[in-house]
Amino acid sequence: MFHVKQPDESETTETFSLDDTPLAREIADLSARRRALASANVVLSGRTRVLTVSNQKGGVGKTTTAVNTAAALASLGARVLVIDLDPQGNASTALGVPHTADTPSIYDVLIDEFPLADIIQTSPEAENLFCAPSTIHLAGAEIELVSQVAREHRLRTALDDYLSSAENTMDFVLIDCPPSLGLLTINAFTAASELLIPIQCEYYALEGLSQLLSTVRMIQKHLNPQLVLSTILLTMYDGRTRLAQQVAEEVREHFAKQVLDTVIPRSVRVSEAPSFGQTVIAYDGQSAGAIAYREAAVEIIRRDSASTKEGRA
Repeated sequence: MFHVKQPDESETTETFSLDDTPLAREIADLSARRRALASANVVLSGRTRVLTVSNQKGGVGKTTTAVNTAAALASLGARVLVIDLDPQGNASTALGVPHTADTPSIYDVLIDEFPLADIIQTSPEAENLFCAPSTIHLAGAEIELVSQVAREHRLRTALDDYLSSAENTMDFVLIDCPPSLGLLTINAFTAASELLIPIQCEYYALEGLSQLLSTVRMIQKHLNPQLVLSTILLTMYDGRTRLAQQVAEEVREHFAKQVLDTVIPRSVRVSEAPSFGQTVIAYDGQSAGAIAYREAAVEIIRRDSASTKEGRA
């Protein structure tokens, strides 16, 4: 026979609250961040900011950062143009714009001097989100550009002509680069005034960054003295690992002024969205990844406003 011991009145029993679980804390944190975003007040500068999103290391979330940042900026009321300069055309796919082989594309602009306005499409996600698509033809553009006159300035000339003649100005132009330092990337650096580098919070995160910055210095010296490294965004962050924390600390130590406070977490929703031809902002705007990109967009706008007040042109 088994006897069940009755609890003594002097014994205390430990109570367990669902509010103390990691999941509950995460839900509460996301709710607070959603409320903060809903009440966020941002003021656009009124000038066009051209940012090149680049990192020669593949798999760091470069295209993901370009399209989701663009969509997040558009959700805040900005008019945003994404120029897909990657032959893979992933940015075009994520923004839901056609980019088959017979579609007028950025290849036609660079090689055949098409006006940029003739190839720009409106993303189905928002009426203020636009894309200059890439097609498979762009894969051969690196070779074809070698013999072109002013080969490093082709994109800048087309973009300047477009911005000077457009009826409605763009607040942001984001250029998605291929994961290399060839002529396409040099065209992007020459056309932009700012560089946005996504850095993966994993081992080898800083590998190749010195070479990228060396290229930037060369561009500044010979082709585009206005180019500045303005923004670094930490991506694929997993706060549960010590490695991710160490990488974030190291990047912030070396680039204190450029690194955004916002970090982009590893997110299933962010990974799923492109397969539906959407950014995560449209696919699941309440997910952790979407909230992080919207926070990054707010920070990018506010940093520009602060620097403008401090006297930066």
